[in-house]
Amino acid sequence: MTDAIPDDLRAAFDAYESAIVANDLDALDAFFAPGPDTLRGDTAGLLVGHDAISGFRALRGGVPPRDISELHYRPLGDDVALLMSVSAFRGGGRGLQTQVWQRIDGRWLITAAHVTPRTPALDRTIWRSVGDPFLQGAWEGPLEGLTVAVKDLFAIAGYRIGAGNPTYLEQARPEKATAPAVADLLRGGASLRGIARTDEFAYSIAGDNAHYGTPPNGAVVGALPGGSSSGPASAVALGHADIGLATDTAGSIRVPASYQGLWGLRTTHDLVPRQGMLPLAQSFDTIGWLTRDGETLERVADWCLSYDGSASTENVHGASGAGLPWRFLVPEEILDCVDAPTRETFSKLLAALAASDDPPPFRAVHAGDLDAAFTAFRTVQGAEAWRNDGEWMRAHPGAVGAAVAERFRVAAQITADQERAARAALEPIAADLADLVDDAVLIFPTVPGPAPLRTADVDAVRAATLRMTAPAAIAGLPAVSVPLLSVEGAPVGVCLVSRAGTDLALVRLARRLAALVVAPPHPTES
Repeated sequence: MTDAIPDDLRAAFDAYESAIVANDLDALDAFFAPGPDTLRGDTAGLLVGHDAISGFRALRGGVPPRDISELHYRPLGDDVALLMSVSAFRGGGRGLQTQVWQRIDGRWLITAAHVTPRTPALDRTIWRSVGDPFLQGAWEGPLEGLTVAVKDLFAIAGYRIGAGNPTYLEQARPEKATAPAVADLLRGGASLRGIARTDEFAYSIAGDNAHYGTPPNGAVVGALPGGSSSGPASAVALGHADIGLATDTAGSIRVPASYQGLWGLRTTHDLVPRQGMLPLAQSFDTIGWLTRDGETLERVADWCLSYDGSASTENVHGASGAGLPWRFLVPEEILDCVDAPTRETFSKLLAALAASDDPPPFRAVHAGDLDAAFTAFRTVQGAEAWRNDGEWMRAHPGAVGAAVAERFRVAAQITADQERAARAALEPIAADLADLVDDAVLIFPTVPGPAPLRTADVDAVRAATLRMTAPAAIAGLPAVSVPLLSVEGAPVGVCLVSRAGTDLALVRLARRLAALVVAPPHPTES
């Protein structure tokens, strides 16, 4: 039905469609009504306001070549119309666009839009390979019915490790054996949904990837997902998998958990063997899991960290389920890294806990010089990363994205004397933190604030974030991020850190804490 469309509205629609195909960002911005009330939705979620829509579009890129096969017009009132169009993509597939147009100051502008894209075979920003299942686990067990997204750093027999880089993937050899961390989940009854993306060589906490794109944030439309375990985190947040098998060197489980409203456990260093896992920095690399709820995380930890469940757990602490003290310490220097809205929300959380039926005591403590800790951590991490991957980097100039390439460039300059001095500096830092958690649990926001938008300058956020996440890595302690805060409508995790080997007890403590404060979400109205 096209005959009844006003000529100027049809001309506006045709010009908008041309701008879409050409990815003319200025023209597209001009077609959406200015102000905070303009709406755009798709399968990823809802964007509210012209600025949010503009920021999303700047990173999306153009659409594949397509033709409009159907266009339907319905007047909604004076100078207001509904247009629904069907796209026929030249490469196959169909899409649907629904738009409300309004004549404003003599021009037809879009005030609301919803896009239904063509059905993708898979979201390649999230998955390298995926199936239903990709690999079947045992047919029964405590993890029966759960699906796993495996970060692309783990060996799976018959498949290559890609490390987030297409050149590395192409040259890698198929693995002969499956990593114990993967095999434990399969033996427990879980099945693999697929191999999920990672930031290149796991050397980032943003979640973007120069080759495969940025996985969507399952909680905040247009925001970074958090890395380097971005693929597993997004898969879990979007309901594509129940468990994300991931790694955490400087926060790569805790940061995406916080950004996407997930539970995320970084296990005690060396508790879960790292055989069959591509390393970044062995002094800090750990294995852990991401889930949507605490009950699932406890099921996974209970199985994978017990002698009955794990064929690979060699540390006696792995079976520890004894309770932790119901006492919390708030590290002041870490709290200083947090933005004002998040700090206020966190303070309200502590007040609510203090007024609950099960009030724990809280005490402020000093966490030490975070700048010195971060500098020493970064030096040791960089030295180890270069030993692991430097030869490959030299042999493949230009194969890595700019941000990760710069980190490796800096890492290549670290001298042996600098590394020795940094290691010596880390020893008292680790000892002091271990003393703090000997008879209490640290509590603080996991990250400085909500996930930054993809268009944000993340350098300053990265520095503050790593100052918050590095201490647990330095001391090799377990840390869990729990989605307990909501800041301006976005999730922020609360991090709990306990003494080495108390991983399972820490998850149980986190569930006890969450039960006191979690309330049903309320829909946002506008």
